[in-house]
Amino acid sequence: MKFSFCTVYALVAVAAGTNAFSQAPPSPPQTLWYNQPARNWNEALPIGNGRLGAMIFGNVTEDVLQLNEATLWSGGPVNRNPNPGAAKHLPAVREALLREDYTQAMQLTKQLQGLYTEAYQPLGDLVIRQPTAAKATSYRRDLNISNAIATTRFTSNGVTFTREMFVSAPDQVIVLRLTADKQKALTLTLGTRSQHPVTKTVLTQQELAIRGKAPAHADPNYVNYTKNPVIYTDSAGCRGMRFDWRIRVRETDGKVSVDTAGVHISQATQAVILLTAATSFNGFDKCPDSEGKDEKKLAAQYIQQALGKSVSQLRQVHVADYQRLANRVRFSLDSPGGGGDSPATLPTDERLKRYAQGAADPALESMYFQFGRYLLISSSRPKQANAPQAGMPGIPANLQGIWNPIVRPPWSSNYTTNINTEMNYWPAEMVNLSELHTPLLDWIGYMAVTGRETTKNFYNARGWTVHHNSDIWATSNPVGDLGKGDPNWANWAMGGPWLAQHLWEHYAFTGDQAYLQNYAYPLMKETAQFCLDWLIPDQQGRLITAPSTSPENIFVTEKGVKGSVSVATTMDMGIIWDLFSNVIQASEQLGIDTAFRQELLAKKKQLFPLQIGRKGNLQEWYKDWDDEDPQHRHVSHLFALHPGREISPLTTPAFADAARQTLAIRGDGGTGWSKSWKINFWARLHDGNHAYKLLRELLKLTGLEGTDYAKGGGTYPNLLCAHPPFQIDGNFGGTSGIGEMLLQSQNGLLNVLPARPDAWASGEITGLKARGGYEVDIQWKQGKLTRLVVHSKLGGNCRLRLPNGLVMNGNKPLKQAAGANPNPFFKLPENQFQTATPEQVTGAAQVYDLPTEPGKTYVLTTKS
Repeated sequence: MKFSFCTVYALVAVAAGTNAFSQAPPSPPQTLWYNQPARNWNEALPIGNGRLGAMIFGNVTEDVLQLNEATLWSGGPVNRNPNPGAAKHLPAVREALLREDYTQAMQLTKQLQGLYTEAYQPLGDLVIRQPTAAKATSYRRDLNISNAIATTRFTSNGVTFTREMFVSAPDQVIVLRLTADKQKALTLTLGTRSQHPVTKTVLTQQELAIRGKAPAHADPNYVNYTKNPVIYTDSAGCRGMRFDWRIRVRETDGKVSVDTAGVHISQATQAVILLTAATSFNGFDKCPDSEGKDEKKLAAQYIQQALGKSVSQLRQVHVADYQRLANRVRFSLDSPGGGGDSPATLPTDERLKRYAQGAADPALESMYFQFGRYLLISSSRPKQANAPQAGMPGIPANLQGIWNPIVRPPWSSNYTTNINTEMNYWPAEMVNLSELHTPLLDWIGYMAVTGRETTKNFYNARGWTVHHNSDIWATSNPVGDLGKGDPNWANWAMGGPWLAQHLWEHYAFTGDQAYLQNYAYPLMKETAQFCLDWLIPDQQGRLITAPSTSPENIFVTEKGVKGSVSVATTMDMGIIWDLFSNVIQASEQLGIDTAFRQELLAKKKQLFPLQIGRKGNLQEWYKDWDDEDPQHRHVSHLFALHPGREISPLTTPAFADAARQTLAIRGDGGTGWSKSWKINFWARLHDGNHAYKLLRELLKLTGLEGTDYAKGGGTYPNLLCAHPPFQIDGNFGGTSGIGEMLLQSQNGLLNVLPARPDAWASGEITGLKARGGYEVDIQWKQGKLTRLVVHSKLGGNCRLRLPNGLVMNGNKPLKQAAGANPNPFFKLPENQFQTATPEQVTGAAQVYDLPTEPGKTYVLTTKS
């Protein structure tokens, strides 16, 4: 399918005029900046607070802020039984699979489909019209990710105009500060437009309201068989979310008037504008229309709350709130040296061009890592503690974070749970943004509510699960519109078990036992119960899943038959192994559910095993079949390597070699998120140079606007990841991959610099998190670890695997590690394929045991 954001906003750059913009002065290190306005959406700059988002184009005479509100989706609460009687078809599917009639099995599986999800919606556009600024010089637009403030600045007719914009999480408003450096020189109109039918109401001569409703239903963008893919009416009075967004003049020294054409400001030197929005969303299970919140009241409360602060106070509170999160991690890489201009003095698009041509730019690489953290801070915030929405859950980042300009966006901009949603949150714990993980963790609980009915209605099974897609309404059924979808993606049933890994990882990093006992463990146990019911024995008595797919891939049998539905795909079995292992470990730590733990231990031993194929690769399928596309973008069968922990060079070297061969066969191509996952794979294989090669390819500047699955992948000028089109998971996967290159903690110890590439000979990172409640600062020079600081939150034995020896401060030697790690957070799961232990080292590497106490810090250095 082909799609382009750029077609929607491609013409906005015309307003910038045709003047050559002069180069601006150097920027702070953590700044994206440009000498020209955005030509299209993929060059606009994202700002957000987890709920409100804007894409800033930076045009001179007609600037655009494309707006979103995270709860604005089409539709309403899901039909929890969309295909009555579906479960009666499951025995026939399994019977066909057991006699290896894969063609019939695929056709029968289509009878196990429900309805598509709804779509994330745009809110509208704020258009800043300033026609008197037609001839601009000294142009610059930037986004400083050290304080989350975007600025556009230019000179026209001898006047320098500045537009500063930020989105405050504490005050829930977008703030625009517009200034001119000469008195009374600022004249402009703030116009509005929306992709939805709206009414515009003048509330006062300082405030305009834009009100409307989202569609009652929007088909996915790839559905082309319906006469009316977008429907706004709902006779039941349930579906169709109301919205209200406001523009309010906070202060100005000029003249102000407001009408339905917009807010008009003239003869001003400065103006401060507040913009906010609210919807009638009242939870995943409430009709947004008849049971919705009062969006008008909420929007008014947001404005009134913000009016109580000056613009300097709003800015100060915003920066403090953002930096409280952003400043937890510092990352710098030393330049390799050499001649030529310093890359940091170049605009970001020029740096990307230079980088794509092979030039070194370690500062760009570290900024890309921090940009991923910026995006997570901007698109995923926990429950609001302050009025007027106190207690309302945060909304998880979707396929595009919170930024989307299209009514039928790519893949509905939903939660795609066969990789993309999970990838969004891979970095959350390790990059010290644990509380930003909670919107997803909360939403898992809502998906479990609908998922319990899905497992019962579709499979007559206990527990809960989610399939390929979900949305703000917590959809959990197999999608496909009752048989129209391809089972190779629509009928994948492992979304719940995979999401349960996030429940466990939050505990593994934080040690929050109350959270584990009261929230996470019950959900993990329930989806494990689904897996127990979903598994059936094959002819050898091994437990298999049936039907089973390897997301979006096609196999070719030994008879030449192509298919997608089989049994016991390696991804399915890897996810279930991981889930059972985590539930076992959780029940041990809580000291509960002995009988259930024993049942899982017994069933885990019966799971269909990992297999090494004739090509030396990890088999993807039940049998050693070929792939229709040997270089398919999904490498789902390596789940056991990452984000799972069944395969590792430290414990299962033979299967690590098979994973390496799988990646060699798959190649380094693929979409943006696919490259990101491969960075994580290679990091887990401790091949930093290969991970780095893919990082460089991920940062390849692209202007591709269609979808080319084989040759896609790269980075747009605004550093957003090109699938293409834009998907935010590639950014988050890239940040996760860099973290995995520097610190891993999934294999019974803290593995420091496990995949440092040669290109990163010297550097420093502070504030990375590890499982077991540790925070780590790492410094290295010329390839040698020189300083390690361990902050222990929970205490316990901290086992360290280091690339070279260190000592405690004062040259006190460290204790060599021996035996199993006594820290319960680092107990290795039972693994029939384990042939080595993480304590086995070669060369200069060392493994130490560092006893720690809660709240204390430990400094390790090279011997003086």
